Amino acid sequence: MIWNWQKDDWPEFDYDKAAIEPLERLFLKASGEFVGAFRHVAAADKDLLRIELISDEALKTSEIEGEILNRDSLQSSLRNQFGLGMEDRRVTPKERGIAEMMVDLYEGFDGQLSHETLFSWHRMVMAGERRVQTIGQYRAHEDPMQIVSGPFGRQKVHFEAPPSARVPMEMERYVDWFNRASAVEQASSGPLTRAGIAHLYFESIHPFEDGNGRIGRALSEKALAQGLGQPTLIALAYTIERNRKRYYEMLERASKSNEITHWLVWFAETVLEAQRTTLRRVEFYIAKARFYETFADRLNERQAKVIARMFREGVDGFEGGLSARNYISIAGGSTATTTRDLQHLVEIGALVRTGERRYTRYFLNLSGAS
Repeated sequence: MIWNWQKDDWPEFDYDKAAIEPLERLFLKASGEFVGAFRHVAAADKDLLRIELISDEALKTSEIEGEILNRDSLQSSLRNQFGLGMEDRRVTPKERGIAEMMVDLYEGFDGQLSHETLFSWHRMVMAGERRVQTIGQYRAHEDPMQIVSGPFGRQKVHFEAPPSARVPMEMERYVDWFNRASAVEQASSGPLTRAGIAHLYFESIHPFEDGNGRIGRALSEKALAQGLGQPTLIALAYTIERNRKRYYEMLERASKSNEITHWLVWFAETVLEAQRTTLRRVEFYIAKARFYETFADRLNERQAKVIARMFREGVDGFEGGLSARNYISIAGGSTATTTRDLQHLVEIGALVRTGERRYTRYFLNLSGAS
């Protein structure tokens, strides 16, 4: 197999601008809609929403790599990073490290990229990692850097990166490209194009022993933020994680050619989906605030506990809706008490009821809050 970096035109990526331009316009339009929606979030709630959105990105970019982190601990670390509270002592190095990278990305989005920035991010995402020999530096091992799957002896090679000896030269060229592209992108292409190339280009070099995916996605978000002139808070990793198999398939396909129109279109559509998800979550957060303004003083302790749990499920809510059994498992109490609690929530307009008997389910009535 001849990989993209082995071809004569590397790293001169070719693509059909006409295929991307309509998506670039949609991206800019949706960015304006997000800014407008975010303005409607109460000032006191903006930091809380920012923590929620960034923590979800940190969780999902880690989950893509098979690493499961604790949401509460991660949010505790983020609050500390933003100066909003003291960090929980139970926060692990991995949770603290990814939180540090996300905050550095958010606060320093407009800064030029440097090798030291990348080394610093690598130290953050590799915090607590003992299996990796070289942390905070580009890889230097002689073995091929391959992405493989399957049992030993019958492994399939999905990609092989340039040998370690070439990495310093490749990354010198990458950093120079990233910073030059930032200066000219508005005239030559657009944020989506630059972010898509930034991710693919970085992953094709695969400069670190581990952590390349998390850093590569952070570089995409940095490129998007620079294109807009502000942090995006976009749910990129959240969206990629929901279709992780397709993400890896598209990266593998794009690594075989430097004609990357198909990759850029897919990446752009993924970013647009991520924007829609982020906008939905902001609107959900606004609706949540209105819900509590309307109903908070009308909920007993059990009801308040269940409602808080339902909101914690996010925009999608409980799969299939809340059942009486769910209610009991969250709040405790008898079947009769649960029936009265649920009936009261429906009567005041906090919940909407669907179905009958054992198929009865309850959903938050966000449109009923004034």
